[in-house]
Amino acid sequence: MANIVLGLASSHGPMLSTPPAQWGLRVAADRNNPAHWYRGRQYRFEELAQLRAGEGLEDAITPQAWEARHAACRTAISELAQVFQAARADVVIVFGNDQREFFAEENTPGLAIYLGEQIENQRYDEEVIQKMPPGIAVSIDGHIPPEGACYPGAPELGRHLSERLIAEGFDLAALKRFPVGNHTIPHAFGFVYRQLMQDRPIPSLPLFINTFYPPNQPTARRCAEFGRAVVRAIKSWPGQERIALVASGGLSHFVIDEALDRVLLDALRTNDMAPLEALDDSLLQSGSSEIKNWIPLVAAMADLNWPGTVADYVPCYRSEAGTGNAMGFAYWKEGNA
Repeated sequence: MANIVLGLASSHGPMLSTPPAQWGLRVAADRNNPAHWYRGRQYRFEELAQLRAGEGLEDAITPQAWEARHAACRTAISELAQVFQAARADVVIVFGNDQREFFAEENTPGLAIYLGEQIENQRYDEEVIQKMPPGIAVSIDGHIPPEGACYPGAPELGRHLSERLIAEGFDLAALKRFPVGNHTIPHAFGFVYRQLMQDRPIPSLPLFINTFYPPNQPTARRCAEFGRAVVRAIKSWPGQERIALVASGGLSHFVIDEALDRVLLDALRTNDMAPLEALDDSLLQSGSSEIKNWIPLVAAMADLNWPGTVADYVPCYRSEAGTGNAMGFAYWKEGNA
């Protein structure tokens, strides 16, 4: 029987890989966005700024605050990388999402698994880079190495998980190769290979959750059920591998909601999944939907009765309206039960 030895969860937002002096590059786009999701409804930028005027956010968007919060994030990422290295895992299963990097409107599965032998992470064409919104291109090195890369997959374990999950009622889409013309794994996964594995990736199995795009977004409860089913599938695998589970994404963004994030962080500390599973889907839209990448892992660790450790929680505000990305970093070690 395979042995789960580690759980690891990290935000992956572009601000983590952007010099803090350039965090403001995205504010113009924030101001022009007429539909910011926050606490179950949509707001214009000006409405949010007025709503949150009493929160003291002006102190969180100074150059000094940006420097300090960026440094805290980088320290937490380094800690997670050390924890990952120390676990000596043989294979890693990654819960992540796609933001129209792999899937298009023609076909957006709710849940998917990649079964290929190789995982490509090649640089985008210069034409693609030039079309990126302000503040995005500068972060590319955070999830794609300058020379590009190709990583080993875990297709045999993937086929086993597919069979077990299908038997439990999870209708997974299965990918044996990248979409035609695509040579870059979505950034949710590329971040893990580059920054948590530090460009020394072990074989991995990407699991995709459609967090962003209606109408087939799995609910918080379904994501928890998915995580528990993955644990059962691993336990039925006859191999002897040491397996790490990693979640990539979140926390609340593109409008930060620290109260929402506390629901998740409390669950991973206590293993009480009820408040997290009960979250209404209206709270988990836009960037905050990536919390759903964490939920399967938190549920899996609760199933194992491993309490989590929060390495850090850093709300990285970039405007007076509360736009930005709350960054979370956590881990669960073997033997912590």
